[in-house]
Amino acid sequence: MKIASFNVENLFDRARAMNLKTWADGAPVLENFSKLNQILGKTNYTAADKKQIVALMKKLGIDKKDEGKFVILRQNHGHLVKRGKAGLQVVADGRGDWIGWVDLLVEAVDETASRNTAQVIADIAADIVAVVEAESRPALLRFMSVLKAANAMPYEHVMLIDGNDERGIDVGIMTREGYPITNIRSHVDDTDSSGTIFSRDCAQYTVTTPSGEDLVVLHNHLKSKGFGAPAQSDAKRKRQATRIQEIYKALRKDGVENIAVTGDFNDFPDSEPLKPLLTGTDLKDISTHPKFDNGGFEGTFGACGPKNKIDYILLSPALFRKVKDGGIFRKGVWPGVRPPKWEAYPNMTKPIHAASDHAAIWAELDL
Repeated sequence: MKIASFNVENLFDRARAMNLKTWADGAPVLENFSKLNQILGKTNYTAADKKQIVALMKKLGIDKKDEGKFVILRQNHGHLVKRGKAGLQVVADGRGDWIGWVDLLVEAVDETASRNTAQVIADIAADIVAVVEAESRPALLRFMSVLKAANAMPYEHVMLIDGNDERGIDVGIMTREGYPITNIRSHVDDTDSSGTIFSRDCAQYTVTTPSGEDLVVLHNHLKSKGFGAPAQSDAKRKRQATRIQEIYKALRKDGVENIAVTGDFNDFPDSEPLKPLLTGTDLKDISTHPKFDNGGFEGTFGACGPKNKIDYILLSPALFRKVKDGGIFRKGVWPGVRPPKWEAYPNMTKPIHAASDHAAIWAELDL
């Protein structure tokens, strides 16, 4: 069984109107979408407004039904329009008569970077992929089409729970056929004396393997260093590491032996914030295993120096004893040019083509 952790950096979804061959192809849709929502936000709809609403809905392809090619009319309570023999009629007299809006429909992005993200996942061929910075479960499901184009086996089970970050950078999991997700628990509401602990979530997934053994994955994206004062960010990460330690120890006390703690911890192994997790438990970092191949670089992010080792797979003793192999996969990370630091995909001719700034880390277990 192979498990991987990969920060995919939100490369999945884009509005369909913005995912055409050229910007000009989608510009009329975006313009009409904007005009329609401006009118729909008015307190009162005049006869001229109603006439324009009908005209814009026809242009957007939602005159016959609520969902068109590029947009969808959401009528959550009350009705904006009525469709019948007389054609499309606006029945609401203003914003107060109905609750709803028009949304842009989205689809998986088919660009070099997204295709390389899919290629990384295809090349690793893990049975369980713990992903960081994914927008939503529907976005992950739509991404299956990009994976299929990369000749990757599909993931039968996909789960993501919305976390505490309003930007939509959540943690999720994808598992192959034969590896069902049999239990889910969120820790978004965990608190301590300072308040809410997790910036995103410590998502707790139980996966049953084909052999019948259960594996608990605690998947995380800890507080980044890029926002806020360093001391405050460090303190937040330490609180998060402390809580993960508590969750892990409680699971072990309950008799759970197969536990993997995965994700982007946003700090290096010897850092003070990660001590509760890395030195305060019996968890073992896969990168310390004799069979682990780091490809000549300790780090997993950016230039991959020692202090850029921020992506992890930590294993309970029972799992660590079952390690067969492990490594860091960097082909999707920009390697630099003078000279390239590692082998990269040949279509990565500039940094924007990179699958991610993060390498994927993986472990193969006899489980």
